[in-house]
Parts: sequence; structure tokens; C-alpha cells
Amino acid sequence: MAEGALTLADFQPHVGSCFWLQRDGEPPIATALVAVRAATAGSTRPRAPFSLAFDAPAEPQLAQRIYRLAHAELGALDIFLVPVARSATGMTYEAVFG
Repeated sequence: MAEGALTLADFQPHVGSCFWLQRDGEPPIATALVAVRAATAGSTRPRAPFSLAFDAPAEPQLAQRIYRLAHAELGALDIFLVPVARSATGMTYEAVFG
């Protein structure tokens, strides 16, 4: 599936499911899609903007960049992730689609 064609509706059924974050030369990291949010109204773009939140282990803490995420139904997706929150149990990363 092409990342440019993805919509909020593509991800909503997969909240709670596992996405494997691939890293060069390292074992993949299990992340969970925990939220799919529509952006505020007012966009004139063809695709309605939305964001995704993924929970991951606290370590390793990952820098913001494009990561390949693999999902059983959606396949492999290259998504720009940004660390947005740290807790005692892990990190939350966000992806924004405009």
C-alpha cells in the first residue's frame, strides 16, 4: 500500500494491533497502534489530515526519522515517527499525515 494513499480509515480498524518497527541491523521492535486521530477541520488538501500514536518500549529511545513499520494486514509502510511522550513503561511516537 502506498503511504501517500493511506487514510484515517485504513488505520482505525487496527488500533491495538502490533506494528513491527524495523531498524537497520537490529532486531525489530514491537509497537502498538494506540490512537488514530482526525486533524482539525479546515484543510483544503485532497486527503483529510490525521495522526497516529504508537506505544513502544522505553529503550531504545528512537530519534525522529522515517522507519519501516510492518503490519500483518497493511504490509510494510515507511512512516516518519517523532517521539512525543515518555512514561515509566515506554515511549509514544507520533506520525502525522497531511
